Amino acid sequence: MAKHITLTNMTNKSNLKSLSRFLQILDGTFPSGMFVHSFGLEPHIINQNVYNINTLKVYLQNIIIDQYQNIEFTYIKKIYEALENDKITLLKQMDNEYSSYQIYEYAKASSDIGFNYYTQLKNHISKSIVQKYFAYVENKTCIGNEIFILATYAYDLDISMEDFIVMWTKKNLINIAATSLKISRIKPSEIQQMLFEFDEILSELDFRNIKNKITNFNPLFEENIFQHSVLEPKMFAT
Repeated sequence: MAKHITLTNMTNKSNLKSLSRFLQILDGTFPSGMFVHSFGLEPHIINQNVYNINTLKVYLQNIIIDQYQNIEFTYIKKIYEALENDKITLLKQMDNEYSSYQIYEYAKASSDIGFNYYTQLKNHISKSIVQKYFAYVENKTCIGNEIFILATYAYDLDISMEDFIVMWTKKNLINIAATSLKISRIKPSEIQQMLFEFDEILSELDFRNIKNKITNFNPLFEENIFQHSVLEPKMFAT
């Protein structure tokens, strides 16, 4: 009989050793690398939709609302559920379908960086369900998207779904905000203070009501396509 997941277990706080290990993995300095999509920040700055620290904060908040809560958070929830219930086939299926919700450049980077993470982590897995998933990545029967590799590794470290979402989201917000330094006059000190405020915003997210339905309509992305015919969202990778 299938084991049913409880969100109480999924949101228990993680131990310090696991958090320390995971923070190292999230740092793009080492060979695993990292990537982040701007979701239209450049066109929004050129069109003066983002022009100061307050409008940048609204922009980042909308990424959480319009992008992450509709795709990434839902996938993370489903990944944790599949792992808890030993549904390895479902996990493989979701990994392979994830790319269909993304533009080509994003899907390619997600696969490439995900495999880089996999090569760094494959010898440090303890849970059998995660080992099975990593074996699928090894024999190329599933893609091994970045968010799937990171979420399954977080699960292997007993990092809660809540903690993983907060760390993964904060990493992306930091990287997106950092790109604005080169194309706007917003001060680094202002961006640093604004990012501190997202700790409170993320702590108030209702993780018990993450959506089950996935949708890839992002108003931020669609708006810049119509407003700016030349300048497109960029991908940042290391």
